[in-house]
Amino acid sequence: MKDSLFTEMMAGFKEAAKHRRKQAARVRVSRFSPDAAALQPREIRKIRKDLGLSQADFARYLGTSVACVRSWEQGVRRPQSAALRLLSIAKKKPAALLEFVA
Repeated sequence: MKDSLFTEMMAGFKEAAKHRRKQAARVRVSRFSPDAAALQPREIRKIRKDLGLSQADFARYLGTSVACVRSWEQGVRRPQSAALRLLSIAKKKPAALLEFVA
């Protein structure tokens, strides 16, 4: 069991090395931006208004409170992690957010 695991790991490392040398390799490469860009309060308000949502409805779609949305739009707080990612998606593809009803 341990020998086969080690053999599989070594095969994976060899394929990764080939990829790094720009040779044909059997690897899957995924690239993504780990951090969503920070949004200004006016951008958050614009996203919400472009969707035609009240603060209460927008909060429901994002899975947060109305107070939280209000504080983002007033610049008191900044959205973090998952909320920031959802806002970025809503900014680029507003219809994507509306597909999912909370």
